[in-house]
Amino acid sequence: MPPAREPDTLSAADIQQLAQLLSRAERRLTRRLARPLEEEGATVEQWRALVLLADGAGHTMSEIAEFALLPSPSNTRLIDRMVADNLVYRKADMRDRRRVLVHVTARGRTLHRHLDRRVERDRETILVDGVPGDLHQLAACLADLFTAVTHEHSTWSAPAFVDT
Repeated sequence: MPPAREPDTLSAADIQQLAQLLSRAERRLTRRLARPLEEEGATVEQWRALVLLADGAGHTMSEIAEFALLPSPSNTRLIDRMVADNLVYRKADMRDRRRVLVHVTARGRTLHRHLDRRVERDRETILVDGVPGDLHQLAACLADLFTAVTHEHSTWSAPAFVDT
């Protein structure tokens, strides 16, 4: 393995390779995560929305779209389906009546807990094949990378197990 290079000496090819490796890993992990969720009748995007909304606070559509990694029109369709399934509901923001916040229902909280348990139960299947020995270190490095490349406001935060 070649020695690590300082960040300011990374070539365009190094940056492209990093971006490609991250994209490939994310896609593969998301496909593996989708399998057990689909067996429970849910999608990765639905689970992501429930993860955000499980904090009990209402969130705007744009916050949900950012967290679920969805373009706005797809996010609107997702939330519409979740409203129809009684997993979430929309309510005007009491501080700003022009804004609508999305809240999780009791049924949505129950589904979120169920999906979390299923993901935890299937973690070896989801994370099989070449998982880094120190997943916490990888998550911390990715959190640092995200912070370094993000200049706009974001609702994303590092996972709880990552020391930031």
